[in-house]
Amino acid sequence: MHRRVLRARVPVKYAFIEAHRAEFAIRAMCRMLMVHFSGFYAWLKEPLSRRAVEDARQTDLIRRAWTDSGRVYGYRKLHDDLRDQGETCSQNRVARLASLAGIAAQIGYKRRPSRYGGKPAIVADNTLDRQFEVDAPDTVWVTDITYIKTHEGWSYLAVVIDLFSRRVVGWSMQSRMTTDLALQALLSAVWRRKPETKVMIHSDQGAQFTSREWQSFLGKHNLDASMSRRGNCHDNAVAESFFQLLKRERIRRRTYLTRTAARQDVFDYIEMFYNPNRKHTNNGMLSPVDFENRQQKLNQAGV
Repeated sequence: MHRRVLRARVPVKYAFIEAHRAEFAIRAMCRMLMVHFSGFYAWLKEPLSRRAVEDARQTDLIRRAWTDSGRVYGYRKLHDDLRDQGETCSQNRVARLASLAGIAAQIGYKRRPSRYGGKPAIVADNTLDRQFEVDAPDTVWVTDITYIKTHEGWSYLAVVIDLFSRRVVGWSMQSRMTTDLALQALLSAVWRRKPETKVMIHSDQGAQFTSREWQSFLGKHNLDASMSRRGNCHDNAVAESFFQLLKRERIRRRTYLTRTAARQDVFDYIEMFYNPNRKHTNNGMLSPVDFENRQQKLNQAGV
């Protein structure tokens, strides 16, 4: 049985070698994937099976989705990405193809040692606990960071989303993924919304959100921290869902020559389309802005 499984995987390895022969030496890839180079050359002369063609095609889609995520997505989120693109495949299949292609998730972010000799970062409890439905605006905000590829290099986008309407209330883009990136997005949200009561701000346990600068900002602006459990992306599913929409509906349709061009396009998507116009199922098919306006009118009417 084990030999049959290995033989079934060999065409996928050959397809990977063929796809990357311009980047790496064929014999080196054969050694790494534990196949003989003579077998690879023999495979080149034979027509691919329908299964091997499909494996190679979906492996390429998986690699693109992984690259778009900044090479941090694991097979579960890659599976969601492929499903969003209309692909029919199981999580097990995505996991198998990703493993053969050397694609793996990045768990958390690297943290710099502090002057206190590497004490644990400041981590808050998962107070939100996936309670994504709230009754009023500026009660719970969620925040996260994603990656956007440009010809100048990576650009990093941080967003703050109000769970009530799913409106992006603050965002920031920079060329480096620092605490300042996250703080600028949160400062934008505080300046724009000017909340009168305490707001819960939910994030993952990335270094940007566990820094002392982040915690100090929360304390000064009447914000309460909540954090996802380590390595559990579903605890911040609303932010993840927004990033999937952004990439599917805009970023994957563009090629950005510069970071400035990427930022302009993100501005157009968030401020000119998503917030004011994009219908959201969570809002009864109203856009975030329209949903908030309707709620405001109901409150004024005493309903």
